[in-house]
Amino acid sequence: MNLLVVGASHRTAPVDVLERLAVGTSDIPAVTKRLLAQPYIGETVVLSTCNRVEVYAAVTGFHGGLATIAGQLAECAGMALDELSGHLYVRHESQAVRHAFSVASGLDSLVAGESQILGQLRTAYDAARELGSASRLLHELLQQALRVGKRVHSEAHVDDAAPSVVSAALDLGERLRGRDFAGARVLIVGAGAMGALSTATVRRRGGDCVIANRDTARAHRLAARHDAEVVEWDAIGSVVGGVDAIVTATGASRPVIDAALLENRPQELLICDLAVPRDVAPEVGSLPGVSLVDIETLKKRGDTTRGDQYLALAEAILVEEVETFAGEARAAGVAPTVAALRTRAEEVVDAELSRLRRRTPDLSDDQRAEVAHTLHRVVNRLLHQPTVRVRQMAAEPGGEDYARVLRELFALDAPELSSFNGAAEALRISPGETGARD
Repeated sequence: MNLLVVGASHRTAPVDVLERLAVGTSDIPAVTKRLLAQPYIGETVVLSTCNRVEVYAAVTGFHGGLATIAGQLAECAGMALDELSGHLYVRHESQAVRHAFSVASGLDSLVAGESQILGQLRTAYDAARELGSASRLLHELLQQALRVGKRVHSEAHVDDAAPSVVSAALDLGERLRGRDFAGARVLIVGAGAMGALSTATVRRRGGDCVIANRDTARAHRLAARHDAEVVEWDAIGSVVGGVDAIVTATGASRPVIDAALLENRPQELLICDLAVPRDVAPEVGSLPGVSLVDIETLKKRGDTTRGDQYLALAEAILVEEVETFAGEARAAGVAPTVAALRTRAEEVVDAELSRLRRRTPDLSDDQRAEVAHTLHRVVNRLLHQPTVRVRQMAAEPGGEDYARVLRELFALDAPELSSFNGAAEALRISPGETGARD
């Protein structure tokens, strides 16, 4: 099995493509089942956030796995593969490891260094475990990615360097309004993770919140934590006239804020749409007095990265962790070769003992046992140092060559090691660039 990542993110695709690609939580089991039903896919994890949709997979063949995953993504988006392919990136083996670590660390996010992606990746991994679609290879990759993400945030302090998407949107909103959120009345539409983060951020900035959510009980729980008000979902239009801003982040598949809902809006209204697919209908941005900030706005402005010194330290951690992971993978991969060598040695010893029994029928059982013990001890001592060293050398870059030579010298029937050199090929799909940090 080899590691493969295929996906699209804010770096490679416009928001309208990401909207079409988005896989809702309720749809992930079906997508996962379809992927696993294909002959090249052994394991899979589907990650879908507001800024990316990507599939992590353990595949038996690069080209077959790539074609399967790309086809499934095209089906999810309702697009022809040729139309979607220019927006997809491909990461293979060590590049896939680096990509996973970079994503978990927040370094590939719209806001470089944000920490929310760490929880989103864990949720995707937990969902795959419940579905039984993440086994040995992806289990190890994502466990390590989550650990590396925590390490980057802890040691590189990237949280100090970069705001969340919510903070970035509100920062821009303050500049557009010409004043901060102190004393502002803000309608929060959606009480999920982004809604909760939005509420907490607005309250820290001195604003008052009104929360609307389809599940009113969830809205009340969030409001209780932040001394906020709750409005019924069907009554959103009735409170629009009394707010200074709207922050919306639902998981709806179509807009929940349209021009008709804003008929009684105030003269000036800021709307921050943090959802993908977008919560706000396109025509809203052209309404008089409305300032609209969405993911596309933040992406185009490109001002969501801060603290290059923090990111440089994070990059150094990534380089170290990727090489450690690769070394451990290479060292583990040599195990079948070592086992095959020891099996071959045991076969030779057993053959010689059988030959000895035929040629020396007068030896006692004790004598035969002593001879057998001596032969096994000699062989084990001869093999000990070489097998220890080949494990050590296999962990080094290019270490798979040592195991390959061992197989050739002793004509061993052991599986070939993965090259793990990250040489991603593209089958009708551009490898894509996820930016200098990836």
